[in-house]
Amino acid sequence: MALLPYSQAALWTLFAVFTRIGAVMAVLPAFGDQPVPTRVRLVLAVMFTLIVAPAVAPSFETVPTALLAGFGILAMEALTGLFFGIFLRFFILVLQIAGSIAAQSTSLSQIFGGTAAVDPQPAIGHMLVVSGTALAALSGLHIQAASYMIHTYTLVPFGAGLERSLVAEVGVAEVGRTFGFGFMLAAPFLIASLIYNVVLGVINRAMPQLMVSFVGAPALTAGGLFLFFLTAPIMLAIWVAAFSDFMGMPFGVWP
Repeated sequence: MALLPYSQAALWTLFAVFTRIGAVMAVLPAFGDQPVPTRVRLVLAVMFTLIVAPAVAPSFETVPTALLAGFGILAMEALTGLFFGIFLRFFILVLQIAGSIAAQSTSLSQIFGGTAAVDPQPAIGHMLVVSGTALAALSGLHIQAASYMIHTYTLVPFGAGLERSLVAEVGVAEVGRTFGFGFMLAAPFLIASLIYNVVLGVINRAMPQLMVSFVGAPALTAGGLFLFFLTAPIMLAIWVAAFSDFMGMPFGVWP
């Protein structure tokens, strides 16, 4: 009986940490993607909980005596986990945006590939997402994710909940930066598309009888594929660096 309070405190700490970590894992890139089986994701969430719990346990309060108070704390923890996890998922959205812009600019948007999301994505976007996820995993994503999860308790302590002003301010800023980052990665394709259309317009004015669209469309597609071959390593290097910087210092420097 003397050990009962300690076991209750340990179980409460583990379950409370699991609530936040499980919410983060639900949307975490690579580990939380749909192709990963649900049982595997559950085991990963438990493993991350065992890693994070010893680091944050000293900041936890005593076990709540009221049942409703305990459920309220767990609900706030789940929302906090989703809040921090969704910003990591935004980096996958960056690659999808960049791939969609690049495919639309080079007339490759009709070529679809497999995707880890619900809706199909252009083949370029799918290649960027798969390559970026693989590079992130090879760069120590599990270590960075554990450090990020621990750091969330510094930004939002256990049981404190999220402030509405913080959610609105940070959310709007990060959404804007997500679209800006995706546009920046796809900038070479936009520039190439602009040059192509300007040149095509000049040729059409000089030779109205020539069907320039039939001549230019294959050239645009081939040029887009070649440009993707040249720029994809640079795009992914920039993306992986930004992803690592964000996980090391959330809401800090972003390209």
